[in-house]
Amino acid sequence: MGKDLKISFHIEDTSFQLEHSNDEANWLAKAVESENKRVGAINYIFCSDNFLHKLNVDYLSHDTFTDIITFDYSEDNELSADIFISIDRVNDNALKFEKSFQNELRRVMVHGILHLCGYKDKSSEEQATMRGKEDFYLTLHPSE
Repeated sequence: MGKDLKISFHIEDTSFQLEHSNDEANWLAKAVESENKRVGAINYIFCSDNFLHKLNVDYLSHDTFTDIITFDYSEDNELSADIFISIDRVNDNALKFEKSFQNELRRVMVHGILHLCGYKDKSSEEQATMRGKEDFYLTLHPSE
């Protein structure tokens, strides 16, 4: 995998910096491959609550704060997307759920991948499946 990974990380309207980005990209790529998909161009954009709220209003007509919005450009089994993650929401949710910031961030990052793989989270059954998948991939992270 290494330098040719197609998973990249960007910053918008926040001072957050992702540590060990190559390790995170490798872990996410393994999750994609485990779901029998291929990695296309996947961009993670870490941003503020206000930035993500504006995207939510402008593109999805949802006037709410959220932790993640995924714009899916995938074709067939090759996953491509822009995945926006609010660092403010991740931090608040880590405190709320009594998890470390890193654990919550990784959960949200793999959550975006799982959506790209076709998993939904509208019904309670879908949420349970999604949570189980998130938990499984978190156990595969080298530092967990």
